[in-house]
Amino acid sequence: MKKNIYYFCLILPLVCTNCKEARYNKSHEYEEVEAVEAVEAFEPYIEEFNETLENNNESYAEVEESPFQSPKENPLSTFSIDVDNASYTNIRRFINNGQKVPKDAVRVEEMINFFTYNYPEPNDNVPFSINAEYSDSPWNKNHKLLKIGLQGKNIPTTHLPNSNFVFLIDVSGSMSDENKLPLLKESMKILVKQLRKEDKVSIVVYAGAAGVVLPPTSGDEKEEIIDAFENLSAGGSTAGGAGIELAYKLAEQNFIKEGNNRVIIATDGDFNVGTSSDTDITKLIEQKRKTGVFLTVLGFGMGNYKDSKMEILADKGNGNYAYIDNIQEANRFLGKEFKGAMFAIAKDVKIQIEFNPKNVQAYRLIGYENRKLNDEDFKNDAIDAGELGSGHTVTALYEIIPKGVESNYTISQLKYSKNTTEVEKSAYNNELATVKFRYKKPDENNSKEVIKTIENGSIPLEKSSADFKFCTAVAWFGLKLKESKYISNTTTEDIKMLAKKGLTNDEEGYKTEFIRLMETVN
Repeated sequence: MKKNIYYFCLILPLVCTNCKEARYNKSHEYEEVEAVEAVEAFEPYIEEFNETLENNNESYAEVEESPFQSPKENPLSTFSIDVDNASYTNIRRFINNGQKVPKDAVRVEEMINFFTYNYPEPNDNVPFSINAEYSDSPWNKNHKLLKIGLQGKNIPTTHLPNSNFVFLIDVSGSMSDENKLPLLKESMKILVKQLRKEDKVSIVVYAGAAGVVLPPTSGDEKEEIIDAFENLSAGGSTAGGAGIELAYKLAEQNFIKEGNNRVIIATDGDFNVGTSSDTDITKLIEQKRKTGVFLTVLGFGMGNYKDSKMEILADKGNGNYAYIDNIQEANRFLGKEFKGAMFAIAKDVKIQIEFNPKNVQAYRLIGYENRKLNDEDFKNDAIDAGELGSGHTVTALYEIIPKGVESNYTISQLKYSKNTTEVEKSAYNNELATVKFRYKKPDENNSKEVIKTIENGSIPLEKSSADFKFCTAVAWFGLKLKESKYISNTTTEDIKMLAKKGLTNDEEGYKTEFIRLMETVN
């Protein structure tokens, strides 16, 4: 019973104030749980919570890892940036609850991008700086890792555009659990605190039907906005499609030219009435993307959590996606990182890398499987890609097999390989790769291009930056959770040791928490 109560405390941090520290240190669980008064009051909920764990009906999109590619046959790697970090907080929830992490719940790039890295601010007209680092791979001997990092320009709060926020709140029966609508209400209070007089807020709800519960209201009417959230209650089925239609209609009616127009959906993703199939949701949200309204998706809950549907919404709707597993995460995403989450400084940001076969035998992109683009999509401004928020960092890792290195993953050369002679005899022998970026300003439709050349100069892992060590450890742990076929060393102690070497710039303690999470996984 004590352990069940401890798990319950993980999802009720607002109620179980005496044992909130048990979330971070499992060695405290018995001592802290025994300090809770009136434990009997929780028992009806504990049974329900345990049933939720046993009857798990969560859904995740199947993901197939990117294989190694030969730069002679496939010299280009093209993908959209991804600033989402829902996968990391969802993984954290599984680990804290003592559950096995589903392999398809692991998106390595979202784990990496949960953390902030120390990249320099941009100093020209480009809204982000471009940074690269090349060092050793800790999980495959003789392989290398290429880290590419973007740092978005940090816009002062006084210079942020006026906002038109439309909250779309799921109040269906599936949202009645304590870690859904009650946690959602407390989370919204954090966001409301960030609003200014110039901002407008509307609230739309959906259950059996969709409706407006708060018309456009000034951001300084905080009590009125919070009261509207407090009065929400859960019940009925889930008309998600109708809710999306109404929310975007309201956003368009109150559209602020050159402003920040955004729909914020808060749900467990369980759309089961009306527009519900993944194909229907994709078509609907792609159509709404053309309005110029951005999208933020906030996921809540467990048991029937539909990650796959919410990922589609964020990926296809000029959006970002976060999973709120507790009030501390709400405070991080909606409070401390409010500007990065809610204000885009660039949209449709694409990356295309051309690897030099003179120095690269094979390469593979780690993560970003559902963000890949066709090579011809790079210059096609009609193709959607990710957005970059104020002050956001984005990091991508490539695993490289250098030319002349023996590897279990070496690719056989084809008889009719492309451009071999021309490339290998070129004047670019000292280059590892050329990276191209395309992006649009938030209110523009034509993209701009930035190019950076990466030299073929690797440094030993021990001499790499703290950021390189830490993000590599996060990726390594993610690949372990995915049971990746591309890593030969899965020893948690080795991963933890590397993470500790990169433990800097951790004022909020998120990196330290990551190390503690690893200690509970075999």
